[in-house]
Amino acid sequence: MRLLKSTVHPAISTIDSKHISRKASRAIVLDGHNILLLYTQRYHDYSLPGGGIDEGEDAIAGLIRELTEETGAQNISNIEEFGRYEEFRPWYKDDANIIHMQSYCYTCDIDAELLAPSFEAHEISNGMQPLWINIHEAISHNETTMATSDKKGLSIERETFLLKQIVAELL
Repeated sequence: MRLLKSTVHPAISTIDSKHISRKASRAIVLDGHNILLLYTQRYHDYSLPGGGIDEGEDAIAGLIRELTEETGAQNISNIEEFGRYEEFRPWYKDDANIIHMQSYCYTCDIDAELLAPSFEAHEISNGMQPLWINIHEAISHNETTMATSDKKGLSIERETFLLKQIVAELL
């Protein structure tokens, strides 16, 4: 899959130190200029639905599982590669100093009707909810959060970059 961007967190001086790897699949579901995103109250941001690929699971199976769990999407079809976003972030556990995160992004179609999501406990406590939003509004919102909020999470820069890339290439 083509590399869209590779980033290194400013707190990391070298990526040669001990690191762990994590792979995730992320879904791009469009309806005109509207996009299916997750709003997270804790971080006050919009992000693509998706998450970690389980051991023994391929990226497509992870995409379908995560999209179904987080949004209630049904009949996921026409899955196509969009691109990969790679990042190196600080990791604060004993097993490593850095996490090498790779997000595999795919476009896909779903049925119009969403069922209830099946959130994990941390997603519920973070106030996560799926919704359709105009992609330009989501980008503007995330940019404001990055500029003004102390609540922002580490993923908002990735998510905002991906939303802008979607606009540039798919709309």
